[in-house]
Amino acid sequence: MILYNVTVSIDPAIEQDWLNWMRSTHIPDVMNTGCFLESRISRVHGEEQGGLTYAVSYVCESQETYDEYQKTHAPALQKDHSDRYAGQFAAFRTMLTILEEFKK
Repeated sequence: MILYNVTVSIDPAIEQDWLNWMRSTHIPDVMNTGCFLESRISRVHGEEQGGLTYAVSYVCESQETYDEYQKTHAPALQKDHSDRYAGQFAAFRTMLTILEEFKK
């Protein structure tokens, strides 16, 4: 399993619009690609440097599925986000291999 994490620092002035758009449009669009099994959005706590930070996480079955997402879907979806919030955010992306899960 692969965990694809996008950490986004946003301008506080756009927080509610950004959260609403992520919940109603962007995350559903990503999930509708069929590449991911689940997603979640989390608030990152800690030192803020003029922005608010969120982590958006997606889980997919395999490296091949992740690669397909990156090749086929990610460019247009990332462009939609960049066009809408140009100059009001910074993002970095991380891909992790899930080795094991522990649940209570």
